[in-house]
Amino acid sequence: MAFGIIGKKVGMSQLFKEDGTRLPVTVVEAGPCVVLQKKTVKTDGYNAIQLGYEPKRLNRVTKPLTGHFEKAGKGAFYHLKEFRVDNIDDYKVGQEITIADFAEGDIVKVTGKSKGRGFQGVMKRHGFSGGRKTHGSRFHRRPGSLGSSASPAHVLKGIKLPGQMGNKFVTALNLEVAVIDAENNLVYIHGAVPGSSAGVVSIVKTGKKGK
Repeated sequence: MAFGIIGKKVGMSQLFKEDGTRLPVTVVEAGPCVVLQKKTVKTDGYNAIQLGYEPKRLNRVTKPLTGHFEKAGKGAFYHLKEFRVDNIDDYKVGQEITIADFAEGDIVKVTGKSKGRGFQGVMKRHGFSGGRKTHGSRFHRRPGSLGSSASPAHVLKGIKLPGQMGNKFVTALNLEVAVIDAENNLVYIHGAVPGSSAGVVSIVKTGKKGK
């Protein structure tokens, strides 16, 4: 069974159980992906497969990548990602990986790039409460004291300050696969996953519900 797969976030929706309970889900169009390379303990120090997702025209690829893609004989791809595997012999270069290799009830972790929020202050970025708005406080949304004076006379590392918010890789853990639509390459995952609609995500199986 495939250890992981690459896909694109379609958006959020909802499902209803037989007892009427509403289940918020994220729809991901996952795969099909192609095994482009096998890495082994002997040659690379670890076992992994490299998958390619979303076909790309060969005339849009550099010469080094063209040679890399030609080894699999399945064309070029926009997105490449490695997934660790236990038994490398279960996979062949050129093999196609689909969402059918997953099952309902699987526990997965999903990694994607969060939405970029630009440069933000401490209230939005870190949840600071801010200062008084009236009576001439002149504080409002400022960060306040940084906790340093004559000693050590510099800003300590790790202090929560204004800065770039979002646009970073985030992993959501312990999500459950609710529905598999293998015919349309869709997987419905219970809960929210990082990123915006049409954002590329990777799904890795970590276990089975109840185990």
